[in-house]
Amino acid sequence: MAMDSQKVALLGLSALLLAACNTASTAQLDSVETQQPAQDAQSSPEGNVELWPTVESELIDPAIEARIDDLMSKMTLEQKVGQVIQADNGSISPEEVKKYRLGSVLSGGNSGPNGKPYGTVDEWVAAVDAYYMASIDPEGVEVAIPIIWGIDAVHGHNNVIGGTLFPHNIGLGAMRDADLMGEIARITALELRATGHDWTFAPTVAVPRDSRWGRSYEGFGEDPEIVTAYSPRIVEGLQGEFGSDAFMSDGHVISTAKHFLGDGGTEGGKDQGDAILPEAELIRLHAAGYPPAIEAGALSVMASFSSWNGAKIHGDKYLLTDVLKERMGFNGFVVGDWNAHGQIDGCTNEDCAAALIAGLDMYMAPDSWKGLYENTLAEAKSGAIPMARLDDAVRRILRAKFYYGLFDQARPSERPLSGRSDIVGSPEHRAVARQAVRESLVLLKNEGGVLPIRPDAKILVAGNGADNISKQAGGWTLTWQGGGMSNDLFPNADSILAGLKAAGSDVTYTADGSYTAKPDVAIIVFGEEPYAEFRGDVDHLAYDIDGTKERKLLQKLKADGIPVVTVFLSGRPMWVNPELNASDAFVAAWWPGSEGAGIADVLIADADGQPRNDFTGKLSFSWPRSADQQPLNVGDAVYDPLFAYGYGLSYATPAAVASDLDESVSADLVSARANSVFFENGSFVSDWGPETVGDVTQSRVDHNAQEDALFYTFGGAGGSVAFKDGTARNFLRESNGDMELMLMLKSSVSGKVEIGMQCEGDDCASYDTLPADVSTANEWTEVRLSLSCLKGLDLETVTSPFSLRAEGAGTIAVTDVHFVEDEDAQETCLSE
Repeated sequence: MAMDSQKVALLGLSALLLAACNTASTAQLDSVETQQPAQDAQSSPEGNVELWPTVESELIDPAIEARIDDLMSKMTLEQKVGQVIQADNGSISPEEVKKYRLGSVLSGGNSGPNGKPYGTVDEWVAAVDAYYMASIDPEGVEVAIPIIWGIDAVHGHNNVIGGTLFPHNIGLGAMRDADLMGEIARITALELRATGHDWTFAPTVAVPRDSRWGRSYEGFGEDPEIVTAYSPRIVEGLQGEFGSDAFMSDGHVISTAKHFLGDGGTEGGKDQGDAILPEAELIRLHAAGYPPAIEAGALSVMASFSSWNGAKIHGDKYLLTDVLKERMGFNGFVVGDWNAHGQIDGCTNEDCAAALIAGLDMYMAPDSWKGLYENTLAEAKSGAIPMARLDDAVRRILRAKFYYGLFDQARPSERPLSGRSDIVGSPEHRAVARQAVRESLVLLKNEGGVLPIRPDAKILVAGNGADNISKQAGGWTLTWQGGGMSNDLFPNADSILAGLKAAGSDVTYTADGSYTAKPDVAIIVFGEEPYAEFRGDVDHLAYDIDGTKERKLLQKLKADGIPVVTVFLSGRPMWVNPELNASDAFVAAWWPGSEGAGIADVLIADADGQPRNDFTGKLSFSWPRSADQQPLNVGDAVYDPLFAYGYGLSYATPAAVASDLDESVSADLVSARANSVFFENGSFVSDWGPETVGDVTQSRVDHNAQEDALFYTFGGAGGSVAFKDGTARNFLRESNGDMELMLMLKSSVSGKVEIGMQCEGDDCASYDTLPADVSTANEWTEVRLSLSCLKGLDLETVTSPFSLRAEGAGTIAVTDVHFVEDEDAQETCLSE
């Protein structure tokens, strides 16, 4: 469905809305008696609640509150505890949902129906139906309370085959179109209802201030003005307009404003890190999206993994209760993030009264739910968790369920829209996504008027992003991290190449850019591989720091006298000076989603050579001048970007861009990380990867985050694993500098386990043996090995800086493999 959306005027809007919020009346809150926090509860070191805006929220409905009173009078303590716990469907069965009477089920990024990471419409409906029916089974209870099923539908319903995939938020921020943003949210809700889902963990209202953060693309911009304008429109699109008959009617789902608070402001852009900044800055930059979302009736808010000035948000009563619930008048419920409560001092994933006392209402305990249920129940019985706080949490959850109409609806498979495959990825929905692609594109360079391209031109298309829907869709697409999937899994989508072929009459594709007949123009599509939280963190913003990717192809084509158009796919602005120099035109396409044809809509002209659509996108993140220019934000005291916030050329407003941009990069950036960090945050750094030999298979497990550890299963014959990148490195300096190989390891192997390194030449390797109490303990253990312990190793030709061997059957998990300085300057060998 095409939209003639009126562009919103965003400059200064965040300040205006916050000022309005400060003058609004304080919302009526539930009366909860003041409780003393548990001894291990955290709180911000300082706070002045008067600095925070107040919000007009009217979620308290006497009729609903009366129904809650009646329901809670019939609930057992066990049911109340169950309501505040959410489990991942990959770690709980329908029978267990019934037994423990949990309040919610979620599907994590890789938890789909039938043990798969994603599913069809019918598969999802069947799964949701089974869990729902288990939750309402009345056996053994006076009243049975239905679950709500949450999922990360963050750029459309990205967990169902055939779903409409919109550009990620960084692209939607560049389009600056609040009307279209609301329509995108409405369509997402419709497709969620088609699969039986009740609740999405969106919108993200973070304001990323350091693009090295791996979740930057989930933010709309580095300045709060865009998210302030977008957040209420997204909430209304998902839930319906509060106060109208449309609110939570058929076709709508529960929304979640996330992540409260400061996740976009962590030091160094580290995921789950610490936002070290004054309270006034926390409010101005990072809280701006919450008041309009609350006023629009958002029924849930997700707490952040991160910390503020050293205090974990999940345990921060000042922020969760004093600020969010009391000052800002939020009367919905606060849900946690993936086992984030376990990061509070004194807590574990299975035991954390401090989070509930601080103001968390629903624990997200994907695989820890059973132990958490048992411990929370014991603490409620003992009084360690005050009953008033537990009752308040349950009331807030039930309030959302009543507003959603959960108690008055049929089973998911019998609800309106359920099972409607014709809704998912419908032509009308795809048309809206295609419009969003057009509006999100940012033209950085267009020298010589190479764009738009005449449709009868001889066009060469190249690059590994051209015919790769999985890559163009980015992270959170069918799987958590995204990428690596066949185009066949996207039946309602067009690759960028398909869109170009439909718009041009003479389009040839070669992945490597080779050609026989000289083309009139070349379009090269490339960029970042998809990623999601944690694994997406980087140390610098250079796309191709050592010049081994597409740079040489661009330069060759240019040298051949062929005009070069680069379509760059990424989740953040990146240092691409060499690629810009080698391109006549350069388009920042972000991760556009399922509608690759939206790119051709702007790049390819009509039959008369005139633009069919102009570029309208404007940068919502500042573009770096150098690879290490972070943080970089509009308004900084020293602000010198290559392309400023708000920059974006168009056919109507062209401008020259220098073709001699500085291509130099610090040698330290090139070598330091690849020579010291091999596997971190669930990702291999640089081009490192595992090579296995023998009876061994690889999968993933959780350590500190979802699937951030490698998990190896060894058969009876044993086997080996070695990290390699195809090159040999000189680590003699590291050995002389008393460096140690350090990793986290969890082993349960019947025979000997060895850790070491490999070098060039036949049988060139050296290993040290893990102590038996470590190799059999099956507990996470920090392992350190001084390089000097590896006797006989040729440290000048190291081909694998980490290798492990197992001589018996069992399992070994490893993560965070890197070199560190020897803290005590004492040789640390494993076998001593």
